[in-house]
Amino acid sequence: RIPIEEVREILCHVESIGQREFFSAGQSGINSDLKIITQAVNYENEEIVEYNGSRYGIYRTFRRNNSDEIELYCEWKGGISG
Repeated sequence: RIPIEEVREILCHVESIGQREFFSAGQSGINSDLKIITQAVNYENEEIVEYNGSRYGIYRTFRRNNSDEIELYCEWKGGISG
């Protein structure tokens, strides 16, 4: 079996990683790079996201309380070939 990547675009906004998240991830050996916020219905348990020509691994998610939004915490994985 060969996995097939499905690419789809979603609306989101990006925020910087907070200091607490940066240090907490670093203690686990993760280089936390960015936080993507989108509607929870857009997230289907993907492990990789492409943003501005780079690939990021999603290492943690957080569903915001009293909101339809989810935060995707990401670590840089490299550029997109193509």
